[in-house]
Amino acid sequence: MTNPKTTLKEEIRIIPWWAYFLAGVAFLAFQIVLTVAWKRETNPPPVPLQLLLRIIPGILVTFYVLLIGYVNQDAKRRNMNRTLWTLLVIFIPNAIGFILYFLLRQPATIPCPKCGTLMKPSFNFCSNCKHNLHPTCPGCQHAVNPGDKYCPYCSHDLLPAKVNS
Repeated sequence: MTNPKTTLKEEIRIIPWWAYFLAGVAFLAFQIVLTVAWKRETNPPPVPLQLLLRIIPGILVTFYVLLIGYVNQDAKRRNMNRTLWTLLVIFIPNAIGFILYFLLRQPATIPCPKCGTLMKPSFNFCSNCKHNLHPTCPGCQHAVNPGDKYCPYCSHDLLPAKVNS
């Protein structure tokens, strides 16, 4: 069984609602603070430059907050310590916390096709029902796909013999 690939849309769906809320609040707060700061300025930059200098950093702050929410939920999904990783990505500067997380994160768990128990994709057998997650040929020990009738390497019969009654 291979690890199923996920799409960007599926990955974005795991970002929690509170991260979207905090990102919106951070974006608005950033806009308000800069607007107030420039109103007190005796020689403010031109309006188009003000908009550019407010929008781009605001978007970056929003993206940062959404990434923190993603790491929080992704660590939970991968059975990692989500509090530790969330704090690391917040407090380690220059995005090094994010880089460490994405380099060191565990593979996503997969459900057993027989009983649905979640387990690491590197497991060979389900810890709940002993289902073989990575079947091999009994003749040559090469990996075979579930449902194959014959081994593609040695042509060994993979289906159990039918018993006549």
